Amino acid sequence: MMFISIMILIVAIALPSINRNISPNLYLRISSLLLLYTGALAFNAFYIQSIGSGIGIYSGLFQITLFTQLFDIVIVLTGSVILIAWPLINHKFIDNNLELNEASKNILSINNYRIKYSIIVLISTLGSLLLVSSSNLITLYLSLELQSFGVYILASLYRHSELAISAGLKYFLLGSLASCIILLGCGLIYTFTGLTNLESIYSMISVIDNNNNILLGFSLGLILIFIGLLFKIAAAPLHNWAPDVYADSATIITTWLTIIPKISIFLILFEIQTHINLIENFNIILELNPLNNIINNHSLWSKNLLLISSLLSLLIGTILGLAQSKLKRLLAYSTISHVGFILLALAINSEQSIEALIFYIIQYTITNLNTFLIIILFGYIIKNSFRDLIQSIMVEDETGTENDINYISELKGQFFLNPVLSISLTICLFSMAGIPPLIGFFSKQFVLYSAIQNGYYFMSIIAIIVSIISASYYLKLIKIIFTEEVNTIEYSDKEIKIINNLNSNSEIEISSTNSFIISTLTLSILFFVLKPSILLNSTTILSLSLFNF
Repeated sequence: MMFISIMILIVAIALPSINRNISPNLYLRISSLLLLYTGALAFNAFYIQSIGSGIGIYSGLFQITLFTQLFDIVIVLTGSVILIAWPLINHKFIDNNLELNEASKNILSINNYRIKYSIIVLISTLGSLLLVSSSNLITLYLSLELQSFGVYILASLYRHSELAISAGLKYFLLGSLASCIILLGCGLIYTFTGLTNLESIYSMISVIDNNNNILLGFSLGLILIFIGLLFKIAAAPLHNWAPDVYADSATIITTWLTIIPKISIFLILFEIQTHINLIENFNIILELNPLNNIINNHSLWSKNLLLISSLLSLLIGTILGLAQSKLKRLLAYSTISHVGFILLALAINSEQSIEALIFYIIQYTITNLNTFLIIILFGYIIKNSFRDLIQSIMVEDETGTENDINYISELKGQFFLNPVLSISLTICLFSMAGIPPLIGFFSKQFVLYSAIQNGYYFMSIIAIIVSIISASYYLKLIKIIFTEEVNTIEYSDKEIKIINNLNSNSEIEISSTNSFIISTLTLSILFFVLKPSILLNSTTILSLSLFNF
């Protein structure tokens, strides 16, 4: 259904007679509705009792389980919200104030990046959905590339922005290197086993002798696949590209980059890690483990790799985040720190840790999405350079950063001008810091509890320390919002009117949809403690089902 919809939308864009009569905002709405309908289909199939341990489709290329169905719903709902949340152009304002002729309006319609954005987002989402359900090395790689190429294009979507082109090129080159490493790993596994189906590979490995060369090739291939996937989620020490790409891309693009690709890659990492942990006689190979004298011999190399990456992500994401003055770079390092918590839960791989993993991914998605949506609206409210934006579109010189907030200092005193948005952003930042009783506190608590239960005391202590340290840069941002009031005399009468009344003849329409989304996400973060059973029971049942089948 999504593939056919993408084809229809591409044809609609390619035909000028159709494209000129459909506004860019309508493309966003249509794409968002397609994702919502996809989520409804996935939800409708969620209750099929015969799913059990999974249903193989397309000759076993994909495996549909309750786990994949749940995260299909999470991915498409998140993608739909990101599409809906793009602030809309107020066409009444254009007609009344800019006096554009018919040719100029056609230029605005054709050159608008909203159209391209919606199509590429659908393609990348399709890749994410396929990746989550992949059970074959071939479909795993092709799905990953379908998702990745969409993300590369998004990063450099604004072709007239030097920073965006630089970010997209850096992302493409380094991401291609990671893809080559993953492909080499897949090739090694196929060379030694002669199989591409993951279930068949796991079955073969579980019955062969530990000294067999097949085990050596499988281990080497899987190490390369893990390294490539860790690179793509910006886990330390493979994180250097992330702050630059996130900071140089437009904020609406960064919102997508920080959420959707990470969810699907975490899930495929989880699938592989869970299955190799279930192989009883797949012990560590001494030649492949240089840390053998330091780390317990009975641990798997994959667990050691994830734990090392988790430790470095926690430390680097927290320490380097302290020195940031740019807002999106700060959030990039914050994301790396959160990746450390998720990798810790993934490495432990017990029933409690998998429950914590599922809960943390959902919490991270909600909090990060709400934070970026608020920052996007703050950018349009504070800068409000819509006339310049229209001019840049007409001369084909749009960079996507006309209304972006680059530095933390640009949020000075916004509480006194936009109290509701400021309080919502503060709640999100407190949740990221792990302040009780917000949802972020419980996600970190569950990860730490599972770590302590399984004897990972050192990692638990490090995670607690970095959580305390990371709270300082969130508090620095909150301090700027609340205490350093801006002198409103610097604003013109028109700017003050826009600030005080966002929906009254505003150049950018802050729609009721945007307000409803931000309000819903903020309240879910704030009042989770009042009714936690809905989400917690779901994650508990799902984690138990994964271990029982």
